[in-house]
Amino acid sequence: MTDLTFGSLSVLPHPDFLTRVSSLVSVWHRRSRQRSELARLNDLELRDLALTPMQAAYEARKPFWRD
Repeated sequence: MTDLTFGSLSVLPHPDFLTRVSSLVSVWHRRSRQRSELARLNDLELRDLALTPMQAAYEARKPFWRD
C-alpha cells in the first residue's frame, strides 16, 4: 500500500476504497474476457445461447467499462 507523507501527516488510502477499486477492476477484466470469447463463437454456438450474430457482435464491441 502506498504511504503518502505530508510533513508529519501520513495518509493511507481507505481500505473500502481499495476494495471497491479492486472489485471494479475484476468486473472489467471479466467483461473484457467474456466479450472476447463471445466474439469467437460460431453461429451454432450462438444459437445455443439464443443469440443472433448481430446481437453477439453488438455485445462484443462494447467497451469493458459499459454494462
